[in-house]
Amino acid sequence: MSEPRKILVTSALPYANGSIHLGHMLEYIQTDMWVRFQKHRGNQCIYVCADDAHGSAIMLRAEKEGITPEQLIANVQAEHSADFADFLVDFDNFHSTHAEENRELSSQIYLKLRDAGHIATRSITQYFDPEKKMFLADRFIKGTCPKCGTEDQYGDNCEKCGATYAPTDLKDPKSAISGATPVLKDSQHFFFKLPDFQQMLQTWTRSGTLQDAVANKIAEWLDAGLQQWDISRDAPYFGFEIPDEPGKYFYVWLDAPIGYMASFKDLCNRTPELDFDAFWGKDSTAELYHFIGKDIVNFHALFWPAMLEGAGYRKPTGINVHGYLTVNGQKMSKSRGTFIKARTYLDHLSPEYLRYYYASKLGRGVDDLDLNLEDFVQKVNSDLVGKVVNIASRCAGFIHKGNAGVMVDTNAAPELTEAFLAAAPGIADAYEARDFARAMREIMGLADRANAWIADKAPWSLNKQEGKQDEVQAICATGVNLFRQLVIFLKPVLPLLAADAEAFLNVAPLTWNDHATLLANHQLNEFKPLMTRIDPVKVQAMTDASKEDLTASQTDTGEAAPAGNGELAKDPLSPEIEFDTFAAVDLRVALIVKAEHVEGADKLLRLTLDIGDEQRNVFSGIKSAYPDPSKLNGRLTMMIANLKPRKMKFGISEGMVMAAGPGGEEIYLLSPDSGAKPGQRIK
Repeated sequence: MSEPRKILVTSALPYANGSIHLGHMLEYIQTDMWVRFQKHRGNQCIYVCADDAHGSAIMLRAEKEGITPEQLIANVQAEHSADFADFLVDFDNFHSTHAEENRELSSQIYLKLRDAGHIATRSITQYFDPEKKMFLADRFIKGTCPKCGTEDQYGDNCEKCGATYAPTDLKDPKSAISGATPVLKDSQHFFFKLPDFQQMLQTWTRSGTLQDAVANKIAEWLDAGLQQWDISRDAPYFGFEIPDEPGKYFYVWLDAPIGYMASFKDLCNRTPELDFDAFWGKDSTAELYHFIGKDIVNFHALFWPAMLEGAGYRKPTGINVHGYLTVNGQKMSKSRGTFIKARTYLDHLSPEYLRYYYASKLGRGVDDLDLNLEDFVQKVNSDLVGKVVNIASRCAGFIHKGNAGVMVDTNAAPELTEAFLAAAPGIADAYEARDFARAMREIMGLADRANAWIADKAPWSLNKQEGKQDEVQAICATGVNLFRQLVIFLKPVLPLLAADAEAFLNVAPLTWNDHATLLANHQLNEFKPLMTRIDPVKVQAMTDASKEDLTASQTDTGEAAPAGNGELAKDPLSPEIEFDTFAAVDLRVALIVKAEHVEGADKLLRLTLDIGDEQRNVFSGIKSAYPDPSKLNGRLTMMIANLKPRKMKFGISEGMVMAAGPGGEEIYLLSPDSGAKPGQRIK
């Protein structure tokens, strides 16, 4: 057995100037799942991060709020930490770039670069706000576009015509901070001589550390020739002062990536068995991975490895880049309610729903990921509730009622069990490669096979037959073991579900290697519902809460309007309902696998319905219209799939089929158009 790997992992640092939203969460969930997988496999994997706490924007926001920058970043860090924790993102350390460890490391790295000849100085001319007494970054200057004449454009590009230009090209420039007319002023700046590392970067970026698409993008910059990088800012500025240079501060992007090192240093200071140099030293044999978005590739794949090389530290093993998040196929929008903060989501929905959905969509590449809210509801309900949890809920009751909760020592499906075991290496490879979507497909494929096997064996029917109880126990024990395997495979994505399943299974926390064993003669604990379906009404409530202006949607009193002068039909209409109530109905195409009489029932038929990803048991009062229920077998109908299960005298009814007619023999099951398939949602 190979030695456990030593791995250090980081995510990009969230800026301490605002709330975390679902676009941010894509990265932290992705990283957390990969880290949890490594720990699940028995590797030493350490996950550190920090708030990015420096820069003019933070200084100005703190001033506007009447607090110190330190108070602002402390408030934001508390908010960020709570959001991450509630999304089950399990950092080993979450720090701040405004920390003494970062000050020391930033100064040390700068001095090493300076002493090695990699720092240059020269005077540059910039706009200066005479009222605020500060130099202005491009985004703090507004004026008239020199190309098309559009007013109120920022200092580096025009949103109207797309032109790019220098801030000094703007007509009628104004400070976006004070409104004053800026003046040009010279100042000495400090530059990192990035071209010194051109050859190293050409080799390193093609060494397998980057995805091919990212390496190709970096090659464009390398082929065009690297430029020196301005790493200084003038006071007033919230950050670290450059050693030996009073009034000059490190640009936020110099000390931000060093924040990875500082966060780990802080952890080492509190954890004696951790050695900083073993992970960051030039000769380190540990692995180092950064997870980032594609918008900050240049900082991480050019500036950062060059800084590390010049200062005598190791470079990253890999930089894993992801795309942006869209919602319903478009950029996140406040007006549409799709610019969703992490906390707003958490106020309405379980974090594991989003963790699974992201996992099901995340591949190895840098393509953008779309959070389609309708697909989100359908996929979570189908895969997690309809497939995975369904296995345990189908089997647990028979074991408790028929054998006092003890799983018998019998494997009723050796070939299927072997298929689960054989699938484990491929699933592990997918996790390792960050191809979470492939891992989820393989896992759900196994869940489909398990459900099909259980449906074929039908322990609920066998249990009613004399002398079949041993067979029922064997089937259900095997079903629970298959469920346990799925939980092991899904644990990096769904840690809460795994913990609840471990409690039901009455086992210690599961590790990846546990997939090679089965439970036998094992006592289960009481089964409790492990996950509930997403209610679309909650998704709508989340988007409503995310909209900037809810006034228009809140003017309706919700009262039904008068009927008017027309005579009502014989059967009056029910009271009006809101559209959101109607939209919550999950209407699906269902295949009637089997229709049968219910012993002792005058009006009911028992229907076994296939809705694509699972089978449901539904009781329907249509016996008078269909005295020969077998004629319904193989027919498609329509079913309300998200109706709360109802306990009846003859069993649990798991939905409702749609029918119309005056009653008696004149009841007609509704059918979809030809070409429909089981499980399709009817819109």
